[in-house]
Amino acid sequence: DGGEQSQGAYFLPEFALSPQGSFLEDTTGEQFLTYRFDDQSSRTARSDEEKDSGWDAWGTWSDCSRTCGGGASYSLRRCLNGRNCEGRNIRYRTCSNNDCPPEAGDFRAQQCSAHNDVKYQGQYYEWLPVYNDLMASCALKCQAFGKNFVVELAPKVLDGTRCNTESPDMCISGICQ
Repeated sequence: DGGEQSQGAYFLPEFALSPQGSFLEDTTGEQFLTYRFDDQSSRTARSDEEKDSGWDAWGTWSDCSRTCGGGASYSLRRCLNGRNCEGRNIRYRTCSNNDCPPEAGDFRAQQCSAHNDVKYQGQYYEWLPVYNDLMASCALKCQAFGKNFVVELAPKVLDGTRCNTESPDMCISGICQ
């Protein structure tokens, strides 16, 4: 189909729910996206159980956080009776599980190398990924090439990044699941 990207993989910014849940903010804080519920779809398939729970129907699934290699998509629902609903207002599913082309490189490595053109303590470094950090598997920790120091360049890797090289679990909103 026309949606395939032939020039290799790319990743989309991770989106986090605001505390109010009324809008989404990307991790750079530069852009605000209003999340609108599709009233027609959210009204059609309401079961008695959903009505009793106080939740609106689940919204449509978001775009996948990655185009290949396994990513995450989320769906939101709205609490209709204020703040007394039981359960979560967001759910996740995996997506884009097709293999990435070899030239796309490793997803964690891509995130580290994105910092190569940003000065760290007044200098530029070539950043390499640190894998299998048991204490913080979903933080972006990178090592400066040829140096013996490791820096946490971001508190959370992008959604869909593998927690470690030994399992298929992935980081979603900074949590390995």
